[in-house]
Amino acid sequence: MKHLKNCSLCPRNCHADRRLGKGFCKAGEAPKIARAALHYWEEPCISGNNGSGTVFFSGCNLNCVYCQNYEISSQCFGKEISVNRLAEIFLELQAQNAHNINLVSPTPYIPQICAAIDLVRDKMHIPFVYNTGGYEKPGSLRLLKGYVDIYLTDIKYFSGELAKKYSGAENYFNVAISAAEEMIKQTGAPKFLDDGIMKSGVIIRHLVLPGCRKDSEKILNTLAQRFSPDDFILSIMSQFTPSNRLAEKFPELCRKVTTFEYSFVTDTAIQLGFTQGYMQQRSSAEQKYTPPFDLSGV
Repeated sequence: MKHLKNCSLCPRNCHADRRLGKGFCKAGEAPKIARAALHYWEEPCISGNNGSGTVFFSGCNLNCVYCQNYEISSQCFGKEISVNRLAEIFLELQAQNAHNINLVSPTPYIPQICAAIDLVRDKMHIPFVYNTGGYEKPGSLRLLKGYVDIYLTDIKYFSGELAKKYSGAENYFNVAISAAEEMIKQTGAPKFLDDGIMKSGVIIRHLVLPGCRKDSEKILNTLAQRFSPDDFILSIMSQFTPSNRLAEKFPELCRKVTTFEYSFVTDTAIQLGFTQGYMQQRSSAEQKYTPPFDLSGV
């Protein structure tokens, strides 16, 4: 695959020859996944009653220090499989009555994912969801046109200082907002089936971080300026889960988001006109919502 020879799929532009080694994201030539199973903890329009057919890819081009999926994003736990096997997994999840195929941290594997979809396109009748941290190049997203129906993307930071500190990506906000523009351009306004399950469109997620409510406010203000509330679904998350591994370098992240912090952000969203979307219960900030990465379905 030509994109893997001198890889610049993501904004890291590491130019690794992934046929011979790994890129910044720790991904090589073959798709590597840690779990493929029904998942019930996404937004209601994604998970529904049947669950989302979720494929957790190993490796990540962002590597946030607080990632709940640290075991696979940074430690790269998983199993390498063939493109043919990936295509089979899509069909197996569909056969389990999944509402969609949910591709988590898929950025390093865009060429392999497209190749797998091509193998089973005539047999698939559910949407594909591209579930990303938002650090995407518009040019790479254009490769997905006609393959992806729903973009589930993060906008994590406004501040370059925060983005550099927690994700090593000082240019994160400008990259993520440009990516969101391309996603909305591709899909148009969100569309739903009669049962409320999303058919196409964009969901923009924002995870509220401890001590960062003012940064969240700046993100929401910019979204309100750049887009119409009808262009996408906004999902504000409270699920930040502290980890002991952060204590030494990032002690400020060793607590949950307070009710005041989260309410400040959600109130700001409502004041800006984002009256349709999702706001999590505070109880979602628990480890139990992180699935076991045990190679299920691989």
